[in-house]
Amino acid sequence: MTNESELLKRYSQTADALSSCIEKHQRQQSSVTLVAVSKFHTTENILTLAKAGQAHFGENYVQESLDKIEQLAPEFEKLPHSIEWHFIGHIQSKKCKQIAPNFDWVHTVESEKVAQKLDQHREGLTPLNILIQLNLQNEESKSGITPDQLPSLAAYISGLKNLKLRGLMIIPESTPDTEAQRGIFRQCKMLLDELNENGLELDQLSMGMTNDMESAILEGATQVRIGTAIFGPRPSKAT
Repeated sequence: MTNESELLKRYSQTADALSSCIEKHQRQQSSVTLVAVSKFHTTENILTLAKAGQAHFGENYVQESLDKIEQLAPEFEKLPHSIEWHFIGHIQSKKCKQIAPNFDWVHTVESEKVAQKLDQHREGLTPLNILIQLNLQNEESKSGITPDQLPSLAAYISGLKNLKLRGLMIIPESTPDTEAQRGIFRQCKMLLDELNENGLELDQLSMGMTNDMESAILEGATQVRIGTAIFGPRPSKAT
């Protein structure tokens, strides 16, 4: 577990950097949400951040995240603010039964089959916030759909009563070239705008991580997913 004072220092520095970036690019502070990517990190560290005011946590693995959600629920009930859990990992359709009732956001929907199963298992609860994952650079190692597949999947999800389509998510290829970073993020924003021009009302772009946060914010990100800058180097497995 990361030393608590070091963790809080990292968190404060990250939050300050994000706030400065938002101000620099003339965005409203409330327009960008910091999602702390807590996969492989301990419940103790998550609770420390929650007590410091962090409200959004992103997890990649179903069983690990469900264990954390269950363990932390009694502590989170004592907090003055609500906590929202984001599922940001690849989705196996057989896991939708576990994901649907336990998360507030799912960032990685890429098929009608997964959407249908999430809808089925969200019955009786508030609609689940959904983002469609795009793969704009055709990377074989990453999930996500292509732009030509987007309109039909967006239309399908929009018709499901237990899901609320909110926007798009991407994990672009890592590059230090800020113009290349901005180009991919700009393409994602354009695709969101096209969907809205065709009658949808989407308001979320989940894009930008530790090394490309500023480029993402400059191009319209509303959620940035930050892990390393907050928690430090990621353990090889949950401890």
